[in-house]
Amino acid sequence: FAPSNMAPREVRIPSRLPILVVSGGVLLPGSSMRIPVHAPRNMQLVKNHVMKRNSLSSIIIGVITTTHKDPQTEDLTALHEIGTAAVVAQVTGTNWPKPAYTLLVTGLCRFRVDDFVQEMPYPIAHVTQLDKLPGDVTDVTDEELALLLDRFKEKANVLVDMLDITVPVVAKLKKMLDSLPSQHLPDVFASIVKASYSEKLQVLDAVDLRERFEKTLPLLIRQIEGLRLLQNSKQQGNKKNKKGSDIRIVVKPPSEGGRRPIRISGDQEDDGEVDEIMELENKIKQANLPAQALKVATRELKRLKKMPAAMPDHAVIRNYLELLTDLPWSKSSPDQLDISHAREDLDADHYGLDKLKQRVLEYLAVRQLKNNLRGPILCFVGPPGVGKTSVGRSIAHILGRGFHRISLGGVVDSSDIRGHRRTYIGSMPGRVIQGLRTAGTNNPVFLLDEVDKLGKSLQGDPASALLEVLDPEQNANFTDHYLNVPFDLSQVIFIATANTTATIPPALLDRMEVISVPGYTQEEKHNIATRHLVPKQLKEHGLTEEQLQFADEGLKTIIGRYTREAGVRTLERRLGAVCRAVAVKVAEGLPKTKPSAPDNKEKEEDKTDKVCAVDETVKVPDLDHPPNLPIVIDDHAVKDILGPPVFEHEVTQRLNQPGVAVGLAWTAMGGEIMFVEATRMDGDGQLTLTGQLGDVMKESAQLAISWLRSNALEYGLVQKAGQDLLENTDVHIHFPAGAIGKDGPSAGVTIATVLASLFSGHLVRWDTAMTGEITLRGVVLPVGGVKEKVLAAHRAGITRIILPKRNEKDLQDIPSNVRKELTFILASQLSDVLKAAFDDGFPSSRDDPTLPSKL
Repeated sequence: FAPSNMAPREVRIPSRLPILVVSGGVLLPGSSMRIPVHAPRNMQLVKNHVMKRNSLSSIIIGVITTTHKDPQTEDLTALHEIGTAAVVAQVTGTNWPKPAYTLLVTGLCRFRVDDFVQEMPYPIAHVTQLDKLPGDVTDVTDEELALLLDRFKEKANVLVDMLDITVPVVAKLKKMLDSLPSQHLPDVFASIVKASYSEKLQVLDAVDLRERFEKTLPLLIRQIEGLRLLQNSKQQGNKKNKKGSDIRIVVKPPSEGGRRPIRISGDQEDDGEVDEIMELENKIKQANLPAQALKVATRELKRLKKMPAAMPDHAVIRNYLELLTDLPWSKSSPDQLDISHAREDLDADHYGLDKLKQRVLEYLAVRQLKNNLRGPILCFVGPPGVGKTSVGRSIAHILGRGFHRISLGGVVDSSDIRGHRRTYIGSMPGRVIQGLRTAGTNNPVFLLDEVDKLGKSLQGDPASALLEVLDPEQNANFTDHYLNVPFDLSQVIFIATANTTATIPPALLDRMEVISVPGYTQEEKHNIATRHLVPKQLKEHGLTEEQLQFADEGLKTIIGRYTREAGVRTLERRLGAVCRAVAVKVAEGLPKTKPSAPDNKEKEEDKTDKVCAVDETVKVPDLDHPPNLPIVIDDHAVKDILGPPVFEHEVTQRLNQPGVAVGLAWTAMGGEIMFVEATRMDGDGQLTLTGQLGDVMKESAQLAISWLRSNALEYGLVQKAGQDLLENTDVHIHFPAGAIGKDGPSAGVTIATVLASLFSGHLVRWDTAMTGEITLRGVVLPVGGVKEKVLAAHRAGITRIILPKRNEKDLQDIPSNVRKELTFILASQLSDVLKAAFDDGFPSSRDDPTLPSKL
């Protein structure tokens, strides 16, 4: 609205006005309007006329509506005859995606264009003011006009009374009705009621005051009747359709130099906005929120109702309320507690992994005895490809719960876990709350994948943020920064996966129940391939068992000579490669040519020979004759398809000279065998270590050489007492695969054995591997990762393993079929190791039989 003291007699506009051309809107005196500026002439007007003034209060422009369909037209002849002089209240601009302005203008009075003074760069016209300037409204002696004015005011009061008086702008309009000049009443109410473009143009063209009242009064009456109909329909009980929500008062935010225009509307767009609010209110009632969450939701909903849709906070609050109502506060899925059925499903989905299966069955058993059992927090630690992630998915399936996976690899921002505060632009909840929203229940199975690969940056430490999530004493009241309301996570089953515990912070590791998932044995891989991998690859490549079959010897060849890993991922890729090669032959064997042509038959036979060439003594099934027999992948076919074996059993080849022994190492990928080599040369007693060794391994080498020097005479490595083993001799110890860093204490036994072999000239047994830590007294100390090391030795063809005596308890974790094929020598002293490492033992003066004294 224009200020109430702006009577028409005070309006004096310049005789020359710059013209702003608008399309699709009509500005009436006394009302405000935001006008987007895109056309070239309008842009020049803003840049050269408006923006160069020091103050906006003195800038008066002419606003004229164009009747041309194209708003960017330069044709001035299409302008409407009558325009509105307006004062510029605000200018805003943007440079993206292209320069543009928005003007907030307030209408002053009507004018008519006499002629144009200039057309470029923006039009300037001679204008004549059209609004009459009577001295006062009370000077009107026309009785008909006075009656028309009284009737208009009566209807205006009725309309204002029907609006919500709690809205500040409506209350202000009611107060202004008595003080607002009569000349402004038709224009003000014509701008706030729902009227068409042509109807507003008729009001603008009504220069005579009586005509103006006559044009506006029907619009006012029509709006009142529409509101009455809506109110009546609401009172009649039609609450389901929410008809009363069609009454909207859209209040634009205040701006400098202008008032807030009111717009009463009942269109479908506004219906949707009100329906959304009513829908949110119903969802809040049905969400069964806790007391604290319900209090917050009610408060935010009240704010949303009072807030205009154009405000940025409107969308923020709406999104927040949608999250509150979408979260499963009290919705949970019932557990399937049949232990025997769960055991069958676990055995069908996964081979081995006895510890994991036992832990799941224990949870089911306790869950039967206690309903409100907290969800366990497990951490599966093992090499890649052993099935940690798939086991988590199977656990969710067996329990009948939802499953959600959160990948934590490379996460460096704590907000990914706990969310952003709502004060930030683009804030959103953390992954835990988002996962609950996706799962739809408050007791899903959460898989925190790669928890050992969390990062750390200036944005915070996500590992520290996980402490609250994984703490059984705290996660019952987990508070996300975005949600800012406690949520109960105690019924969620958290399963974390990691390749190693070395990079997991101790505080986080302490909150989880660590279950080790070692690698698979050769037999386990064979069973996994037969039960799961081969059928999966056949299905993915469009093959059937009638077209392709894997012989046992072919699978064993792929497992033993083309893969050497703890898991089965490489094995699956090798099987896929075989299936692709067979798919090519099957596709080539389809009947595309006449089988009677002898030349084509010879070519097909040649192609078959190239892929499946075998020894003449082995009969390989021909792909074309007979065509209904399956292709059998045996040892020879594997070599033809996959090429030469990648891994060879090279133990016997590497142990054909003194100074070589086989050690066992643990890595994040599982166990590995490790060759240790030593040689000596003339020198001054220096010890050289190569192979990118860590400090602990270097110290183990120093311990081994020191123990051997101190016991050299006892083991016959020197001829007389006082002679130094390293006299005039340099020793070089090397660990192959020098590009890979190595560290740990478990190589002490192997280094001592290698040095003993080097100085004695005896060969270490080719079928023996060893591991253990040593001391200066020759005591063999226990080490970790025994199962992984034993499985690695078994994969490499080792049959004898020397272990520390105190690691005997770890042999229970080794599968029984592997234990049967291996011989374990348990040593408590280095002398026991040396006796077992050589074929005929190692000579020692302690071997002389002595009789115990009976005195």
